[in-house]
Amino acid sequence: MIFEPFAPFLPSEYRIKFATEAWEREGAARLRRKVFCEEQGIFADDDRDDIDDIAIPLVAISLWGVAADDVVGTVRIHEAQPGIWWGSRLAVEAGHRRVGALGATLIRLAVSSAHARGAKTFLAHVQSQNALLFQKLHWDAVAAVDLHGHPHLRMQADLTHYPPCFTPEIGFQALPSRKAA
Repeated sequence: MIFEPFAPFLPSEYRIKFATEAWEREGAARLRRKVFCEEQGIFADDDRDDIDDIAIPLVAISLWGVAADDVVGTVRIHEAQPGIWWGSRLAVEAGHRRVGALGATLIRLAVSSAHARGAKTFLAHVQSQNALLFQKLHWDAVAAVDLHGHPHLRMQADLTHYPPCFTPEIGFQALPSRKAA
């Protein structure tokens, strides 16, 4: 009898929210190290910086039924000056990148929650290969920059496409569409 290999199991639901629990913050830090240090080699041992002291981490949590399972995506936001917010360190676990909604929903909650907190401008340094995703989500390229030896674009969100979210601790549910593997 010949058996076809099983495709890896991926949850059918995710919760995108502010990291409110210690395990969520630890999972976000672990995922960032995995993506930015191990996979991409942008940082040697850890990607933490001074912004982490003031940033609000957001997480994408995989759900098994109604139970939270693991942090599979993250981004952080912070207010650099009154009304000027930044998003940074967007990361999705490799096995969940084919789930179409995670990165986009993290971006949506990041901008919408900052908008609710008074953002007049929301910016991010986006790795060049990810610029198309941001453009589809109503972001404009402002300038090309080199960060940590890698090409990035400074991009700005069009806040008119991001209504304020006043409940980021609850966040958004993501019912993903599956991309081809």
